[in-house]
Amino acid sequence: MNALEPIIAATREEVTRRRSEVPFDRLRRAAEPHSAELRPFVSALRRPGMSLIAEHKRRSPSAGVIREGVSLEDVVGAYEAGGAAALSILTEGPSFGGSLDDLRAARAATELPLLCKDFVVDVYQVHEALLAGADAILLIVAALTPAELTRLQEEACSVGLAALIEVHDEGELRLAAAAGAELIGINNRDLTTLKVDTRRTFELRALVPEGVAVVAESGFSRRSELDELERARVDAVLMGEALMRSPDMEAAVRSLTR
Repeated sequence: MNALEPIIAATREEVTRRRSEVPFDRLRRAAEPHSAELRPFVSALRRPGMSLIAEHKRRSPSAGVIREGVSLEDVVGAYEAGGAAALSILTEGPSFGGSLDDLRAARAATELPLLCKDFVVDVYQVHEALLAGADAILLIVAALTPAELTRLQEEACSVGLAALIEVHDEGELRLAAAAGAELIGINNRDLTTLKVDTRRTFELRALVPEGVAVVAESGFSRRSELDELERARVDAVLMGEALMRSPDMEAAVRSLTR
């Protein structure tokens, strides 16, 4: 079984439950004013040099609990002080231990643009993310039909949110481009085996349409690797677990963003 499938199934059930508690029209009205407060996510990644999206991640199915005894505010503060261009806040609950409360707390603790890192499968979640303080959302091509991907991309665009569209192979990359992606994330982790192969970023980068910003995901942890990504015209790298495990997170970020 694809490691994504049970998470997506559980997410769809949970969104149905939340819709029954707070109707979509009420949520949309509450979220609408937040469109005027968005921070520029994509332009933050396009600045000269390699940009770092530093991630707050409590746990994962493969690694278990990543770090205890440190507050989200301390993590976010260390990332910002170290020179991160943007932050990713993992908000999925059952598998990753996150929540939209984490996103709200991050919004209050930093001026950096924020990615709501979750398994978005419904337009309802787009407006939840906006209301909670996101500037961008993640859309995983492998989790969506082409029609769903296009619909969610359009919904995000309509309220001003950026969409990081995540791909794993050439077919998914074509679907992302067809959906009008402005920002593509290349994930080096195989969803079936969970193994990481960083060559995937370099193989797929050459196929990304001109003008689309590119983010490398999974498997990178050293400045020399980021230099190689920069030479390959990758705009940013998303890192979480390696930073979260570092004894000095600010120093770890600074060593990557120098």
